[in-house]
Amino acid sequence: MQQPSLHTFHIPVMGLSFSIDSPLKVARFGISSVLSLSDDTLLEQMRAHYSLQYQKAYAPISAKEEDYRARRITAYLNLVDEIVEVQLETLRQEEFTPASEITKFFELLPDTSRLRSHYLQMLQTTDPQQKQQQQQELRQAIVPGSIDVNIMTKLDRANYSPDGELLPQEFSDAQSALRGFANSTVKSSVVFSAGMNMRLYSYLDQFACFSLNEKGCFDKKITIKVSDYRSALVQGKILAKKGLWVSEFRIESGLNCGGHAFATDGYLLGPILEEFKQNREALESELYSLYASALAAKGLHVPLQVPGLRITVQGGIGTANEHNFLLEHYKLDATGWGTPFLLVPEATTVDAPTLEKLVHAQATDLYLSPISPLGVPFNALRGSSSEEMKNYRIEKDKPGSPCVKKHLVSNTEFTKEPICTASRQYQRKKLQQLLAQQLPEHVWQAEKAKVLAKECLCEGLANSALLLYNIGRKAMAKSVAICPGPNLAFFSRVFKLQEMADHIYGRFNALNQTYRPHMFLNELNMYIDYWVKKKEELAGEYSEKQQKYLQSFWQNLQEGITYYKNLLPSLFPNELERQVIMLDELLEAEDKLLEANYNSLAVL
Repeated sequence: MQQPSLHTFHIPVMGLSFSIDSPLKVARFGISSVLSLSDDTLLEQMRAHYSLQYQKAYAPISAKEEDYRARRITAYLNLVDEIVEVQLETLRQEEFTPASEITKFFELLPDTSRLRSHYLQMLQTTDPQQKQQQQQELRQAIVPGSIDVNIMTKLDRANYSPDGELLPQEFSDAQSALRGFANSTVKSSVVFSAGMNMRLYSYLDQFACFSLNEKGCFDKKITIKVSDYRSALVQGKILAKKGLWVSEFRIESGLNCGGHAFATDGYLLGPILEEFKQNREALESELYSLYASALAAKGLHVPLQVPGLRITVQGGIGTANEHNFLLEHYKLDATGWGTPFLLVPEATTVDAPTLEKLVHAQATDLYLSPISPLGVPFNALRGSSSEEMKNYRIEKDKPGSPCVKKHLVSNTEFTKEPICTASRQYQRKKLQQLLAQQLPEHVWQAEKAKVLAKECLCEGLANSALLLYNIGRKAMAKSVAICPGPNLAFFSRVFKLQEMADHIYGRFNALNQTYRPHMFLNELNMYIDYWVKKKEELAGEYSEKQQKYLQSFWQNLQEGITYYKNLLPSLFPNELERQVIMLDELLEAEDKLLEANYNSLAVL
């Protein structure tokens, strides 16, 4: 049975390696985190590393073995689960001394935690026998954070046998990852991100662990990362009709986040959260009705009550006030904090040179880039060693990367089997094609830049762990791509886990001296910039469909601004000065939006 969360925040998945072993760092303190299942090679390397560190037996799983991807994932998750249990048992046996991990466990808890209150009462108790009894009760109440996993649904490459034969569908990347998780011992959640994958969702039905057990609980839960209410409703209904329950909808800002940015059509986070708040009961009721009908049709037990449904949010949260407002005003269950934790070595895995770059990063160093081979905007850091390697290859007239892992292959423009747009093979062929077209110089340069912008994220997002732990041959020669969100600009040093938790809970200030607007304002400005750029890309050559898209986007932003104006008294109660400051910022954003729209209408 999964335990209820003791904390009101979680650490989302970050890249491939940045949260790959976060459960081994924070789960024993009751903090939940998410690791990526995309790169089974990295998972196997991490299993070898931690098996040696914790003196566990290790038998390699070769890529030549049958179902190796799923088996590697299962083996790594089982090892993590086993180590966390050992860590937890060790922690429970410790004395309540100032430097002990059991003390740290309780000191990390939010002030609203009943368990923390009991801990503070124990500290005040003077009677030795009573104090010992209280300590024993506290030990028994200790539970780990969840070892959650992420499957990016769009990364679902078909796979081939060693002799080149196409393998059945269940051996695709995403389905193998799901099978690896389902067969593991962890009792946690799988977080699906990047949209719907109907084949993957249908495959869920093959595993009993996603159904209620005899105790009325889920051994493994389904979480879906969404960008708006409609996405949650549609995906929730699809799964409910299959007799599968979504235990959590994890809302993420479309632009104010790290890594791949799946922008909405101008729908801002505040109005999206409001829609969830207003429709939460209706959502639960509709999903339960479909879920119950599907179970009954299968002849399965129908629970009398609606299974738990958590609503959480992540992306660009930066202060305790924002954290608390989201929980209280929108009745959310938790928030996700990703980017700030890249500066916390006790929680995430970032090599020293890259960590140094993060510490000194300014707002101008953080940008929405075109580097992802998926063709999706990608929040990244300028000047990364991966970018330097890409530019070095271009200078040497050898653009593109050797494509070894092939997790992001998708292009069939030149080949029967998909290849990656960051690969040397693709970029050579594409540049040759463009040259043959004898394009005008400015067009050639623009098209060439689009091709050369792509970076190998399979290697870049995995290498940080290999560098930090010195894993593999030539580990120190590997380049790193990293994907912080824009929020990094407001955090400028390395932090302890206690400091970051205290920042989230309002007991410490981790922000630098840079002026930081409210998270809603930051996202609004990102969306205005995004809209302006979209408009400029079309250069006035609008089809009717594109014109409707731009105007609808603009209207959604306007409605979002109006919503935030009306929200100000709730956002800053009894703080008139802060209301006035944010109102001025909203009016400034509105003027920018109106001016951009006027200019576009003039072009039309």
